[in-house]
Amino acid sequence: MKSILIVEDDITYGMMLKTWLGKKGFQASSVSSIARARKHIETESVDLILSDLRLPDHDGIDLLKWLGEKELYIPLIMMTGYADIQSAVQAIKLGACDYVAKPVNPDELLKKINEALSAPQPEKAAAPAPSAGGSELHGHTGHGIAPASVLQSDFIEGESDVARQLFNYVRLVSPTNMSVLINGASGTGKEYVAHRIHQLSKRADRPFVAIDCGSIPKELAASEFFGHVKGAFTGALSDKTGAFVEANGGTIFLDEIGNLGYEVQIQLLRALQERKIRPVGSSKEINVDVRLVTATNENLEQAIEKGTFREDLYHRINEFTLRMPLLKERREDILLFANFFLDQANRELDKHLIGFDEKASRALLEYHWPGNLRQMKNTVRRATLLAQGKYISLAELSELQETAAPPVGMSLRNEEAEKQHILEALRQTGNNKSRAAQLLGIDRKTLYNKLKLYNIQ
Repeated sequence: MKSILIVEDDITYGMMLKTWLGKKGFQASSVSSIARARKHIETESVDLILSDLRLPDHDGIDLLKWLGEKELYIPLIMMTGYADIQSAVQAIKLGACDYVAKPVNPDELLKKINEALSAPQPEKAAAPAPSAGGSELHGHTGHGIAPASVLQSDFIEGESDVARQLFNYVRLVSPTNMSVLINGASGTGKEYVAHRIHQLSKRADRPFVAIDCGSIPKELAASEFFGHVKGAFTGALSDKTGAFVEANGGTIFLDEIGNLGYEVQIQLLRALQERKIRPVGSSKEINVDVRLVTATNENLEQAIEKGTFREDLYHRINEFTLRMPLLKERREDILLFANFFLDQANRELDKHLIGFDEKASRALLEYHWPGNLRQMKNTVRRATLLAQGKYISLAELSELQETAAPPVGMSLRNEEAEKQHILEALRQTGNNKSRAAQLLGIDRKTLYNKLKLYNIQ
């Protein structure tokens, strides 16, 4: 029988948890302070600790540090509320295997306990020191804070209601062969969701091929999709395999599909309907079997009205629609993502920051994030580079202190500053207008208008 130590200063709540865990087959004990918890751990066998964050003598983080100093690896699940999310992040960086939000959901808690108890224990049982910056995390994070070092991913799903709903839909549609249209603003994570659909599909062992339709010259789009034979056009010096053949049996992801020319839309529709493609310049057809996922930040229904997007293609790609929420619509996730990006930046820049101080956390929560997750990732990366102490402060987040929504998603004081910012974005992206627009947190049409306004060639 596994033994669980409950560290909770609310005696009634602690006894309720103890009784409930007893009914679930655990041997549970309850103490009301960190001092009593230490004494219990030194004298009794403990397989898992369920600790409140705020306690009369110390807090749960002090208990984690003590376990690390004693080289005791005992899985610890932190109980906290959204108001203490920053501390929960720090707790996981110091070795907590998970956290659970109060009021506790019994089913979720039981799942996290079983996951923590079944996770393999390291040979040397030591919680990581604070200076490790969260690079040595043990256990399973479940649906709590999901550090990059655990997920080995470029994204986390989030804990907000809109995030939960979105990924419930993702899990629902992924095993099917339905075409999925992902609709959302730049920087909201559309490609990650497309990749996740592929990973959860029956095609997961087959290729995933992504194409940014906004960066392909219109005259080369057909060649990118369907391939070409040598000599098909000027510059076709050898045969080329198109994306549809590369993705055969798997998933093809077409980002910013609204940028496709009308002629290519016709060819794409035919390929999807007949499951056949013909390379440019070839008389032979090739059978293909692909699952289509597309994304756009445009209103395709308006494009249909204007005559720039085919209605029959729209219905073919739109068997199931997913809407990506803006970052400002999922406020509960802001600090989760900020700390997730901090972990990435720590590894990339060889830094060891623990988190954000109180003022910096407040600034992150209050900012409107016009560039969404992409802007936040860049902001946190820059702040990580600049920070001198253990925590990122408001000084490193100066760009967030002017919160009026400017025309290109940044705080720009005047037109000359705006022009210079656009030029810098173009320089960083090698004059790729689609990428520059993403970096600026605007759509391509807005960027084109700005280029014309400032006479930028």
